[in-house]
Amino acid sequence: MRPRHRAAGVAALALLPLSLLGCGIGGDDDAGDGPAIGRAPAEEAATKSRERVQAYLDAMAAKDVAAGRSQLCAPMQQAFDAAATGPNGDFADHFEVPKAAITDVRPGPRGQEVSASVTVSVGARDVPRSLLFTVTRSGADWCISGETLGGHTPEPSVNP
Repeated sequence: MRPRHRAAGVAALALLPLSLLGCGIGGDDDAGDGPAIGRAPAEEAATKSRERVQAYLDAMAAKDVAAGRSQLCAPMQQAFDAAATGPNGDFADHFEVPKAAITDVRPGPRGQEVSASVTVSVGARDVPRSLLFTVTRSGADWCISGETLGGHTPEPSVNP
């Protein structure tokens, strides 16, 4: 190798780490608002699904219809608008939601399935309900694409 080419090669190798940092390679994976680089797709799906459903449950408890609507996929929003504050809707005025918790998250045939236990108060009466939310990816974002009564029993944890 000639001295000129050797110097150019050494300079390129010396600058390579700096150029990679500018591209986001080698930096802090948890920085920024996007998904973590290198995060397993299944882990990201479970995390994003849990976040969407938790935001919806929080909106139910706060009676924040707009916040609840924003967690739903576009095709569900029209039906939500018609039913959310109706007599049996999730945001009906005569319902209170003193307790709501996610009990299970797992992959399903149409997306992530998130089970939740919700206690609905009507007057002095508390009624526990199990709900099953389906959460899917829509473009670069996640949204709730379905809600039904029922849910999964949490899978037992395996201790190594």
